[in-house]
Amino acid sequence: MNSSSPICVQKALKCKESAPESSPKPQPFKKSFVSSLMEAATLRTPSFKEDSYFIPHLKPSDKKALQELKDKLQASSTSSTSMWGSPLLGGDEKADVILLKFLRARDFKVSDSLHMLENCLSWRKDFGADNILEEDFLGFKELEGVVAYMHGYDREGHPVCYNAYGVFKDKEMYERIFGDEEKLKRFLRWRVQVLERGIAQLHFKPGGINSIIQVTDLKDMPKRELRVASNQILSLFQDNYPEMVARKIFINVPWYFSVLYSMFSPFLTQRTKSKFVISKEGNVAETLYKFIRPEDIPVQYGGLSRPTDLQNGPPKPASEFTVKGGEKVNIQIEGIEAGATITWDIVVGGWELEYNAEFVPNAEGSYTIVVEKPRKILANEEAIHNSYTSQEAGKMVLSVDNTSSRKRKVAAYRYIVHKSATISA
Repeated sequence: MNSSSPICVQKALKCKESAPESSPKPQPFKKSFVSSLMEAATLRTPSFKEDSYFIPHLKPSDKKALQELKDKLQASSTSSTSMWGSPLLGGDEKADVILLKFLRARDFKVSDSLHMLENCLSWRKDFGADNILEEDFLGFKELEGVVAYMHGYDREGHPVCYNAYGVFKDKEMYERIFGDEEKLKRFLRWRVQVLERGIAQLHFKPGGINSIIQVTDLKDMPKRELRVASNQILSLFQDNYPEMVARKIFINVPWYFSVLYSMFSPFLTQRTKSKFVISKEGNVAETLYKFIRPEDIPVQYGGLSRPTDLQNGPPKPASEFTVKGGEKVNIQIEGIEAGATITWDIVVGGWELEYNAEFVPNAEGSYTIVVEKPRKILANEEAIHNSYTSQEAGKMVLSVDNTSSRKRKVAAYRYIVHKSATISA
């Protein structure tokens, strides 16, 4: 039995999944770190789909620009080079996808696109970007899974990159990583390596997954101290990784962003606005669930995914549900046999409610067994992971009590039941 098995839920609650959202595209122009965050205040549901990479779907003018770029590239000294494992003039669909990214980054202006492409090729050669995945960055292990890391996929299959710089509010940590120019250069190389890991997962083909998702956590981020590093990262990515980000999701955003947005919004295009999503502190899980399944979201952001889970293959699917304000929900997992062990994970975004777990035997006259006593779960607590071995047949009941709140909360759970190895005849 697993999380897809039939269940009984109080108030006839139905598990549901958010429909996949379309994925808008990154901007072709260069921005500072601050202005990028201002654009993040465009809190709208994205309405733009990613551009097509099917050549027959292109406008005649765009097809013409693609051929002109190939011709100019053929005539240049860079014609024999490749990018991300694909010869740029190989004539295959992967090369077309790459070239179209550079064209779209420069509004299909062929000369500008060629200039950007040649600069990128030169940078990749000088930087050693093609071999950076093979480098071992000693001293950066503590940043893995904390500062910048690839983790899971969104609902459409895009690899997701998480960024969180709050650890650098610790001055000792900051000095250890950014203390001098040489350390900063090494950090930038490590950060490029993280991005290249994500790009290595892309398909580079029409109809495939050709971009990643960026989730940036602004909680406790020391903006002033990280300005130089942040601007250099943005500059590198904008110049050398065009159209590689389908959506940028900013979480734990400070309240003053709405004020700043009101100042910058009139200067932003709808295309620019459409790719950004913003979430204030307390709404992180609700925002991420719209784009990423809970089993793929790290536990610190209201999901069910722990680092050790990735060692056991694809994550086990979770069931999603909503806990309305003033509502108590009981999730009843029935059909548990004597001697079976049930293991479950459950989380409610933003918690601040009461949770408990009980085992209810089927036999008349048996007493309900308290597996987890009722307790208040704080907002910053991660998903609960627990297991119970039954001595008799019955059902497990997981309860979340939101009767003291008016706020609607997203939630998810999953479970698996391992039957006893010894079954009596």
